[in-house]
Amino acid sequence: MKTSSAALAIFAALAVATIPAITLAQEERDVDRGPIIQYGEPDFFRPYDKRGLHVFETTKADLNTRYTGRKISFGAGFTQQFQSLKNENPGAENNTGTSDNALFPLAPGFMTAQANLYIDAQLGEGIRLHLANYMSSRHHNEFWVKGGYLQIDKFPFDGKFWDNLSELVTVKAGHMEINYGDAHFRRPDGGHTLYSPFMEGNIMDAFATEIAGEVYIQKNGIFGMVGISNGMIRGAAQEIEETAGNQFGAANPSIYLKTGIDKQVNDDLRLRLTGSLYHNSGTGGSGLTLYAGDRTGSNYQNVMEQYYTNGTAKAATAMYSSGRFNPGYNGKLNAIMINGFAKMQGLEFFGTYEYASGRAKATADADNRVTTQYALEGLYRFGSYENLYIGLRYNVVNSELLLSGNLTDVNVNRFASGAGWFITKNILMKGEYVIQKYNDFPTTDYRHSGKFNGAVLEAIIAF
Repeated sequence: MKTSSAALAIFAALAVATIPAITLAQEERDVDRGPIIQYGEPDFFRPYDKRGLHVFETTKADLNTRYTGRKISFGAGFTQQFQSLKNENPGAENNTGTSDNALFPLAPGFMTAQANLYIDAQLGEGIRLHLANYMSSRHHNEFWVKGGYLQIDKFPFDGKFWDNLSELVTVKAGHMEINYGDAHFRRPDGGHTLYSPFMEGNIMDAFATEIAGEVYIQKNGIFGMVGISNGMIRGAAQEIEETAGNQFGAANPSIYLKTGIDKQVNDDLRLRLTGSLYHNSGTGGSGLTLYAGDRTGSNYQNVMEQYYTNGTAKAATAMYSSGRFNPGYNGKLNAIMINGFAKMQGLEFFGTYEYASGRAKATADADNRVTTQYALEGLYRFGSYENLYIGLRYNVVNSELLLSGNLTDVNVNRFASGAGWFITKNILMKGEYVIQKYNDFPTTDYRHSGKFNGAVLEAIIAF
């Protein structure tokens, strides 16, 4: 979804031309429709600033909000980081000089700033459009589109049946971030890192933008969702042939489900418990991307990365998934994620359990392998409007991994301690000390006895 320089120039010209038009349009009125267009946040919307913390799926709270006409809103997320990390893999074969297992030589320094741009519009009563764009990221430096969707919370039809349906049902469709699990609501996403109390999401990062549709039913804090997607980042309309490297001769859809309960028990206590399921029986083509769907990059830059391939240094943009673990299930996948969230005044807990079983597309990886993941976060938010926080996080992944034709049980674990300060609802300063270890990888793998540790600082603006 890259944009050319010409397209960027056209976009910029349209933006400049549109801003004064929007301002003037606020003063114009149509007798039947009210304001032709307004600038303002739409309904059924998760704010990008501090108000968006602890928001998961949007609720039906805005259903009876008075409709005043179409609205458009621009938002953004900017992140600047300073990193002081060191990494090592003692005992790994060929880990010096320009050998294939030599790690990237780290030094303290600033990372390239990341930036996101969001456009949200209320097109009708209870109908919202969302478009997310990456303006700068580790994997791509150019402006490009993440994805977008149309969300309908009030159906545009007359009759009591449709009014009753609108009280319960929400429909989303687009090329969008799919709603598998709750961890994706708290992870950093390119330049927008304000929702995440720590520098990174889970080690095994379940996040993907896929062409999908989702239907929600919710009432009194209890909800269910069914979704269907193409299972891949890209669209595909061509015939897929079976080969040794691509055993699945079809692009089967992914089916995913989610259910849960989210209750504000009293003024001081909120509890949430959800379960999610993702299933794909086999996909060829570009392959499944649930655990390789982030195209922006990790917030641990170039850590535990192979620096050379056959004596040639890797491009910086190729080292964008630093510190993450991909089990390689790009052919077939069944996954379950269970999440728990509790907030009692300033105390906050968030937990993840994940079980995944799958295989790669290649014939050599014919047997299903299993990966499990656990993650637990504990935070204490304090100060005026809980504008300060401190927290601890532990995350561990155990996986069967096919390496050099052999099935190997490996382990990756991370411990992080962090703190943050919301200077305003739009400005956050946060820091983290992290230790991550790689266990049981064979000596021929660059992650053998791997470890990285150190500190990362972030300055964030989001609105």
